[in-house]
Amino acid sequence: MAFITKIRILSRNSGNLKQITTTLGVQRPAVVLASHPAQRFIHIQTNVSAKKFITSTFPQEPRVEQIRCYGDRPPLTLNVIRERVILILQLYDKIDPTKLTLESHFINDLGLDSLDHVEVIMAVEDDFGFEIPDVDAEKLMTPAALVRYIADREDIYE
Repeated sequence: MAFITKIRILSRNSGNLKQITTTLGVQRPAVVLASHPAQRFIHIQTNVSAKKFITSTFPQEPRVEQIRCYGDRPPLTLNVIRERVILILQLYDKIDPTKLTLESHFINDLGLDSLDHVEVIMAVEDDFGFEIPDVDAEKLMTPAALVRYIADREDIYE
């Protein structure tokens, strides 16, 4: 009696698939790709003893690989903070980059509304990796104020 067996191959090496099919004498296995590129499933027509042979001969590789990363982010300086804030603001689609300076007022000079101001603050929060409280965010109306706030928070002074 023949069974359809589903076997997961966790290796990207196609040699395991060839070795399984030649050992069992299977002509054309159906290969089904999983969501992860390293996982492949093969469907073969075989018997139960062959399934036990396959799982004992080809043990699964470890699923989790530990990677250690040492170091910290690059040091911030006032110039780096200025460049990053200006870049964030230049990439914002509602701001005209030709009108943008460090002293430009978000609402008066650049024509942003309160929702746009909140989105700019959120973009700065995402880029620098910390949250700006709403009380402080309401006071940050120019790029220079944002730069000063970030520098004060990160203890960077000239």
